[in-house]
Amino acid sequence: MSLKTKLDTKTSFNLNKVAKWLRLLILIGLLGLVTYESFMHQVLGGGKSPSVHALCPLGGLESLYTLLFMGSTIQKIYSGTVVILVLTVVLALLFRRSFCGLLCPFGALQELFARIGIKLFKKRRVVPQAIDRPLRYLKYIILVLMVGMAWYYGTLWISPYDPYVAYGHITSIPEAIEEDPKSIIGFILLGITVVGSLIYDRFFCKYLCPAGALYGILGKFSPTKVVRNESLCINCKKCNKVCPVNIDVEKAVKVTDAECISCNECVLACPKKGALEVKVAHKVSHPLLTLAIVVGLFFGTVLVADATGNFQTIPAPLKEGEIIPVSEVKGYYTIEEAASATGLSLPELYEKLGIPEKVAKSTKMSEISQEAPEYDFDAAKEKAELEESSAVSEVSKEEQGVSNGDLQAEKSEADNNPNKVDVSGIKGSMTIREAAESLKMDLNEFYQLFKIPDGVPAQTQMKSIEEVSPGYSFSQIKEYLKQ
Repeated sequence: MSLKTKLDTKTSFNLNKVAKWLRLLILIGLLGLVTYESFMHQVLGGGKSPSVHALCPLGGLESLYTLLFMGSTIQKIYSGTVVILVLTVVLALLFRRSFCGLLCPFGALQELFARIGIKLFKKRRVVPQAIDRPLRYLKYIILVLMVGMAWYYGTLWISPYDPYVAYGHITSIPEAIEEDPKSIIGFILLGITVVGSLIYDRFFCKYLCPAGALYGILGKFSPTKVVRNESLCINCKKCNKVCPVNIDVEKAVKVTDAECISCNECVLACPKKGALEVKVAHKVSHPLLTLAIVVGLFFGTVLVADATGNFQTIPAPLKEGEIIPVSEVKGYYTIEEAASATGLSLPELYEKLGIPEKVAKSTKMSEISQEAPEYDFDAAKEKAELEESSAVSEVSKEEQGVSNGDLQAEKSEADNNPNKVDVSGIKGSMTIREAAESLKMDLNEFYQLFKIPDGVPAQTQMKSIEEVSPGYSFSQIKEYLKQ
């Protein structure tokens, strides 16, 4: 072997080693970042640290309908989430499922447990093909279901069933289940994902991940492929052994499988130079260069978006001198912060929201019930909202054609109706569709009951109807219907 060949081989080996470990470091770093942010979200609240929803690109897809047709994102989703979605879609079109293989924190979690599994079991196990292939289509069904339901309801419908969301709440499991009992399913799926990854590697990515399904479809249009040179291949099968999604690379001419997560581990493991290569539009690209481009494009765009004020992942802070109505006070506010945000003195806020005097002003609004079990923050806000809305002028009510006389007539009729509807469980945070379903009522009947103008989309939250149709007062109409 000539000196030049030896030097080329050594350089190639060193570059491969750098690419391999740099990819792992980036994945672990992003997993650490998301873990930290999720923990701080539980400690500080949504106004100080982003939730796992805001950092997941699928949140942007779930919110796309309301963004396009209502001009706003659904609850817990912000502009930064949409930026991440657009970025990952671009990456999928250019470099296939590169987000999955090079940047995804939940993928990193699975890889960590897979490596532990290999240490424990001394080999990488593979699901039998007769079971494996049909199961791979499950994630596409989940993608359609998730997007369809999110656009139909206008909420993060899949949230309680999502193991990634469960991971983001791992430090507050009892509270998460208490808030939404369905979230126990998400924690069960998180456990299945971890155990599955110990045995089979990238278990969630292969069978359950809707994001992987989306990027896999888009990746079919990508100019990037792993190409095998049959004349140079020595059929050692090392590429197959390291593939986390079990693609039969050793028999492929071009790896065009939608399952490929573009980790390029097969190329890095290949002992024969030129036998396996990453090609972008027929040009050879070393895995290290591909990694640098993907990471640079992703973080570079995020930095630019952040610098221009287009990367929001938490609610925008109040402007100087801006105040909000008491009904808009968030659970992560301390009592003192709530007073400042509403422009009230502390005694006034305590009185307006019925907060027991024994509760310290540094207590978060959502945690008052821990010191005073009889306190209901949502009920207190609802009462305050009613008091605030009662100050709305008669003119604004008439603009909606909802006069006191109309409501009183309806109330009298309802009082004499043995099938009177109990609307006490309708919350302002519910969408119109969710509220109608909670009453087991036809959507048109619900619109008539609550006097909602026909032009208001069913994905609108009850408390936000007035933003779409100025002058509407959810709390007033609800109060009349309750009487």
